Amino acid sequence: MPAAALPTPGDRSLRAILVVAVLVRGASWLSKWNQGLLLNDSLYYSGQARQLVHGHLFRELFVDRPGAEHGPLTSLLMAPVSWGSDPTRWQRLVTVVAGVALVWLLGRLGTLLGGRRVGLVAAGIAALSPNLWMNDGLVMSESISMLLVAAVLWWAVRAAERGDRRTFGILGALLGLGALARSELALLIVLVVVWLAISRRKAGQPVLPAALPVLGMAALVLLPWVTFNLARFERPVFLTTNDGTTLLGANCDDAYHGGDKGGWTVLCVVADPQYSPDEEPSVRSARQRSLAVQYVRAHWSDTPVVVAARLGRTLDLYGLQDMLHQDVGEERPRWAAWAGIVSFWVSAVLAAMGVGRLTRRRRWLLLLPVVVSLTATLVFYGGHRIRSSAEPTLVLLAAFGAVAALDAWRARRPAAA
Repeated sequence: MPAAALPTPGDRSLRAILVVAVLVRGASWLSKWNQGLLLNDSLYYSGQARQLVHGHLFRELFVDRPGAEHGPLTSLLMAPVSWGSDPTRWQRLVTVVAGVALVWLLGRLGTLLGGRRVGLVAAGIAALSPNLWMNDGLVMSESISMLLVAAVLWWAVRAAERGDRRTFGILGALLGLGALARSELALLIVLVVVWLAISRRKAGQPVLPAALPVLGMAALVLLPWVTFNLARFERPVFLTTNDGTTLLGANCDDAYHGGDKGGWTVLCVVADPQYSPDEEPSVRSARQRSLAVQYVRAHWSDTPVVVAARLGRTLDLYGLQDMLHQDVGEERPRWAAWAGIVSFWVSAVLAAMGVGRLTRRRRWLLLLPVVVSLTATLVFYGGHRIRSSAEPTLVLLAAFGAVAALDAWRARRPAAA
């Protein structure tokens, strides 16, 4: 066997980390083997996937209306395993596979950005971080969207360094798919294109031959879903009808005062005096969006405190008990949710240590998903799901910080001796 074909120690280490990732996620998946879905967004994703295999294209689950409460990608990926009377456990497996793929990709991306040690540490953090594996096995979009964010970062690095039309096209397609998984990732399309344009301009390379293929492919991926929505709703709908419900649940008395401050509460949506299950979804979304805007205008003086509370929630500095309650309501074990909070604190410290180890261009690239998460926090509400888009960046920066801390410790050992 040629020496070049032999697996390197680093390759074997990465495979060992992947085995750990599979075991952790497999145990979590098996713990939910006979567990039904709770009353949360997973019902929508699961129900849409089951409707798709029977030829019903994105209809509301309980009324005969068009449905676009969330992006289509998660349900589309789950549709092939959604046959039978109860496909829930196999739908869960889709996000488990996405989670394991994320561990591998973060390991490869860490190696690309900082060398083999950073890559292995990034994979190790990803394999064990509760903020990643808690999402794997849920019938929701976070595992898939985080995988797409990591893939965007990978291809963005390649596009900036050795860009060609194929690379630009793949990057654009991944950006479009990200927006179909979580609608706030549409902002990432703009941010990545701007970053790529600035990177190429500073390198003395033409901008349009890169920006246009990325934007064009992203638009091409989004076009079928956007066209489908524009043709079937009464009001214009591009990605989802979820913005009205989200804004209303985050801008009301309960979300501006008390234990839910800065968060989202279904009580505000339930209290909508004009709510009707038969109301056309785009009309309902527009009406609820208007109600939310009216509330913000009437309580403008309260918004600085509320926005601070939203940021505190996303950064695990405020409203922890309420967010734990929400995590448990989304099938995350309470002990794991607490571990996720502690893990975030530790990772944030390491990330602060590691951010200076990257070049300025790469540092800004890794921070783009953080900008998306913070923007969604400011506009909507604070919470762990809102932060999910930033988790791949946090893992990578924490890996750089951990390697920096290890190097500093090793450098002090001889002096101490």
